[in-house]
Amino acid sequence: MAEEEIVSDSSFCSENVKNVDDDSGITMLDVLEEEQELEEDANAVLGGSDDQNCTYPQGYIRRQALYACGTCMDGTENFAGVCLACCYACHEGHKLFELYTKRNFRCDCGNSKFAKNQCKLYPEKSGTNVNNNYNQNFGGLYCICCRPYPDPDDEIEDEMIQCVVCEDWYHGRHLGAAVPSNNEYGEMICGSCMIKCDFLWVYTANSSESVKTESDAEMSVVEVKNEVTVDNCSLIANGLSEVKNDHMSQLLQGETEVMADERKNLRCRRLELVGREVKCQPDSAVFWADGWRQNLCRCDDCVALYAERNVLFLLDDEDTVHSYEEQGKAQSSGQSRYDQGMQALSQLDRVRQVEAIHEYNDMTSELKDFLKDFVKSKKIVRKEDIDEFFTQMKARKRQKIDVSVPHFCR
Repeated sequence: MAEEEIVSDSSFCSENVKNVDDDSGITMLDVLEEEQELEEDANAVLGGSDDQNCTYPQGYIRRQALYACGTCMDGTENFAGVCLACCYACHEGHKLFELYTKRNFRCDCGNSKFAKNQCKLYPEKSGTNVNNNYNQNFGGLYCICCRPYPDPDDEIEDEMIQCVVCEDWYHGRHLGAAVPSNNEYGEMICGSCMIKCDFLWVYTANSSESVKTESDAEMSVVEVKNEVTVDNCSLIANGLSEVKNDHMSQLLQGETEVMADERKNLRCRRLELVGREVKCQPDSAVFWADGWRQNLCRCDDCVALYAERNVLFLLDDEDTVHSYEEQGKAQSSGQSRYDQGMQALSQLDRVRQVEAIHEYNDMTSELKDFLKDFVKSKKIVRKEDIDEFFTQMKARKRQKIDVSVPHFCR
């Protein structure tokens, strides 16, 4: 074969992959690119979680991937959450609700909420985890519409967005505010939580990118008032040990004397903004620009206010989902399947590339058929299941190769 027919350039290889079986609706490059996106998403959510060991011994974890078991809870509101490892080891084949991530949570698997199911990974657990917070997500419902996701009765395509305070998920159309175009925001706080944390409105006046609403005509102009009262400040006098947020208590207790003095001598940034007119839409969500938490005042009075409203976690830089996802990606760093696939293809000549692409498309078709049973039964796909699939596929391929060609001779 002539030298110019050898394909070694990855960009040319990509074009070659695109052009094969275009009429089939999906190409190998489509599959590789989609797999790369799924791999990145999985690394972001699961990369920082342990899939082998129950996280219970680690206590209340700042942020972790969680699941709720509809089978074990049996439709009751006795909500409970299990870690990634317990999801695999203790709840295989169960009806599971994926909760994405939750903050300051300790694995419930096998405790008193699970009367019939003991944890296989770490059975020595206390009756309940009193500091865990639960919402309707643990029962498989989301948003103000209290519907499941995906919703079989909802034909409207809409993204789900998580509130960083209550951690419930909301349809974009139910937020009372227009979702910024191209997802140009860092975090969202729902309307109910903005009522609870109304002191945050003053910070929306500090940035034109902070709040996006459906129309200026529906917005009202309000004067932000100082709501730091004597009762608020009494939290400081009584000591921040009363704060029931383990991580933030440790963060504040870990301050050096110099850091504590600096915080006490801070001018209150929030009071400097009080009195400014802020455009707000009652009961509407607020979309915050990246890094907005850095603008929050950290003086003693404001820390007391955050403690009173149970939102001290807003001062924790590692509390954000973005921080958790970046840690997960870093722990799963390495060459992606997409890069590995394109590198392997680039080392083949054109004829073998075409053959490999056809084989790959056949494999993806068979794999989809194999996974349909898991979708119907809502079973978790384990590594053993995928190994079994490829073992069977290799056996079928070997049978095809071993079949001898009949000779009809006289």
